[in-house]
Amino acid sequence: LGRQQALRLGQYLRAQLQAKPIQTVLMGSLKRHRQTWEGIAEGAGLTHTPEVWPGLNEYDSQALIEAIHPEPLAKPDTPELYRHHFRLLRDALQAWMAGRTQPRDMPSYTDFVRGIEAALDHVRQNHQGDVLMVSSGGPISTAVGCILGTPPETTIELNLRIRNTALTEFVFTPKRHMLLTYNTLPHLDGDVYQQWITFA
Repeated sequence: LGRQQALRLGQYLRAQLQAKPIQTVLMGSLKRHRQTWEGIAEGAGLTHTPEVWPGLNEYDSQALIEAIHPEPLAKPDTPELYRHHFRLLRDALQAWMAGRTQPRDMPSYTDFVRGIEAALDHVRQNHQGDVLMVSSGGPISTAVGCILGTPPETTIELNLRIRNTALTEFVFTPKRHMLLTYNTLPHLDGDVYQQWITFA
């Protein structure tokens, strides 16, 4: 399903990119980022070689939860277990953002934010045309939070509502980024695609 979503996004973008071609592509170093990019590229007919930015990588939700709940958890396969999982994730994100925990093999929240800001700074300093960035819900919501100046708690709520292959658009000048759209699914509009909509 993830490949279908990415391919469909590329197909949607194909027409738009004829009028405004993408100058460059940045993506995180995770397997899911590469696979998403490959689907988009196939659908849109793009041949760019992406610049890999580990600062666009997602946080490790399992490591976050283990930092506040080291005991093994049942697989979330019922509505109540799903609710419990996301309550724990919300609490774990709050603890990490406040510096109360340091999850295994993860950067501090300050360094996580710096990695995302570095990618945004790179775009402003080195590009004038359109840039496609392929990332995950955590970095995307964090970028939005940085640009809007929201508190970490708002970033969490933005993050937990992101949909897979959703588009978030920024406009930028050499000095700053500005939010244009957030978490949209124009490529999955219409009844035929309703079963394709999933949350990160």
